Amino acid sequence: MAEKLTDIFGIDVFDEKTMIERLPKKTFAALKKTIENSEDLDPQIAEVVANAMKDWAIERGATHYTHWFQPMTGVTAEKHDSFISPAPEGQIIMEFSGKELIKGEPDASSFPSGGLRATFEARGYTAWDCTSPAFLKEDAAGVTLCIPTAFCSYTGEALDKKTPLLRSMEAISKQAVRICRLFGHNDVTSVSVSVGPEQEYFIVDREKYLKREDLVFSGRTLFGAMPPKGQELDDHYFGSIQERIAAFMKEINIELWKLGVLCKTQHNEAAPAQHELAPIYSTANIATDHNQLVMDTMKKVAKRHGLACLLHEKPFAGVNGSGKHDNWSLVTNTGKNLLDPGKTPHENIQFLLILSAVLEAVDTHADLLRLSASNPGNDHRLGADEAPPAIISVYLGEQLEDVLSQLIETGEATSSKQGERLKTGVHTIPEFRKDATDRNRTSPFAFTGNKFEFRMVGSSMSIADANITLNTIVADVFEQMADKLEKADDFDQAVHDLIKETVTKHQRIVFNGNGYSEEWVEEAARRGLPNLPSMVAAVPSLVTDKSIQLFAKHKVFTEVELRSRAEILYESYSKAINIEAKTMMEMANRLFIPAVIKFTTTLAGSINAVKAAVPTADVSVQTELLTQTSSLLAEAKAALTKLTNAVEKAATITNGEEQAIYFRDAVFTAMAELRTPIDKLETMVDKEYWPVPTYGDLLFEV
Repeated sequence: MAEKLTDIFGIDVFDEKTMIERLPKKTFAALKKTIENSEDLDPQIAEVVANAMKDWAIERGATHYTHWFQPMTGVTAEKHDSFISPAPEGQIIMEFSGKELIKGEPDASSFPSGGLRATFEARGYTAWDCTSPAFLKEDAAGVTLCIPTAFCSYTGEALDKKTPLLRSMEAISKQAVRICRLFGHNDVTSVSVSVGPEQEYFIVDREKYLKREDLVFSGRTLFGAMPPKGQELDDHYFGSIQERIAAFMKEINIELWKLGVLCKTQHNEAAPAQHELAPIYSTANIATDHNQLVMDTMKKVAKRHGLACLLHEKPFAGVNGSGKHDNWSLVTNTGKNLLDPGKTPHENIQFLLILSAVLEAVDTHADLLRLSASNPGNDHRLGADEAPPAIISVYLGEQLEDVLSQLIETGEATSSKQGERLKTGVHTIPEFRKDATDRNRTSPFAFTGNKFEFRMVGSSMSIADANITLNTIVADVFEQMADKLEKADDFDQAVHDLIKETVTKHQRIVFNGNGYSEEWVEEAARRGLPNLPSMVAAVPSLVTDKSIQLFAKHKVFTEVELRSRAEILYESYSKAINIEAKTMMEMANRLFIPAVIKFTTTLAGSINAVKAAVPTADVSVQTELLTQTSSLLAEAKAALTKLTNAVEKAATITNGEEQAIYFRDAVFTAMAELRTPIDKLETMVDKEYWPVPTYGDLLFEV
């Protein structure tokens, strides 16, 4: 298998190895220079690359190409064009020009734009992102050459997630290089953002999935009572992988390995039917592209196995939801990880400066970081006694917390705690040195050795937003620090003072304790840390004067682009809740209420039949059950009426923010009121009458 894996890895990618084989040396050198130094692309170079890319794709069976882009829907989009062009005598030739590689023109009017484009203004452009390699996608349509691209409007505004991500990567690279050169590293010409997104997901039987309208339309179960067993025994976590799931995972790995995705780890997660896939790190741009491919491939492969892949953050109430841990670090072009503290972090002044910059960035812009992990599904997960809470804090561990305490209290850090040797008490188990610090799984932003793990991102989300935010806020602090230190007469004293000043001012953001506890909520409030419990509450942070100035300063977003994104977020929230509410109304009207009526009618008939046959018979059990179910049925009908009225009123609200607030406060509340009696009825009504698969059916019968 190891030999076969080396043969198939990356075979569907027009990667550096393939380019070296197929491009003239001068062309490859020029393209590589463009990629590494963010220089303008020569159109003549694009012409040569396009021809080589076409020949490679056609040899692999491709008939079409597409500009593969990431609009603000959170998923990917593509429009396929064939390579054919007319030739004399009714023949065809296969062509693909540099112009077609560089520029595409999909319709921009039907994608979310937040007012950037009117419906009648259709023109939008896709532009080749040469920093992310093209790849081949094979499906029922055949083989298609996919070219990663940015997507912008006719007037130049970014209509996607890739464009601002690339802008933010340039911003942080520019400022991080300044920091490195202050410490004498003049060979550092660029700093890349390294990202490894872990992906959690649920797998259920597809036949059962298709019988649940709520799963089909909204991605989560809007009704459902907990089965007798959930995840309380912890027996699914890291447990033996079922044969059917293992076959699915095997095919997932092969498909993704062909696409050059560095899939490394797979295992069962905490909740029944929940699993995780984790890759090795890539640059932020490629990692974002790869994560989109991971989600798309999971869904397609699941279908082939008669399964359904659920990426919603909370598909089942009562068990853990799914996140996407975004592991973030900074690496120089010389291979140095700027977040590696070394064995004696108290002596690593450059690391301490960068660490203090991250603390300042996260503390200053905690609201933006919270927003970057916000979507309607994640509202069910954040702060719900599972990783992580909605309050942003930073976990550093005992070693670094001790170093910072020394700096704050005495002005000098003279030692670093070291990990002891682990002793198990079993002689046949070898001793080894422990890490200097433990991990904290309740922290939303945790330092884990040589990187930060941002654990708030939702499982269905693009990781672009989180990394755009992280890159920009850290770049801003780097810039401020570089401005001060470049003017310093005594650099050593200046950097020492700056580190002490920064960690002292922003120490409130550091918290190593239990993020799930009520005590932490109270403590965070005393510290003045923001607590934004919902997506709707977080959106305003995007358009504050502070945020507008931040993103404009680093040329990541214009004010117009920020305001459009705020509108899109409000709109997406309202649409998501509206779909869920209407699905609940339909399921209640057409499935649950009729099923309960049928059950109660049968039950009433049974009572009458027993009384007729044996007038003295005790029918108190049947009567009590009939009374209870009838009462819950009436409660459900009243809640259904309330929800219907709330949805109708929501439709009359035209202001985006006001409508989103109403959906959160009124519609969502009414949805919970409808779910409660129907979930109770599920536990009382005969299973043969219940119209949909239950949680037990979905979670334990895969």
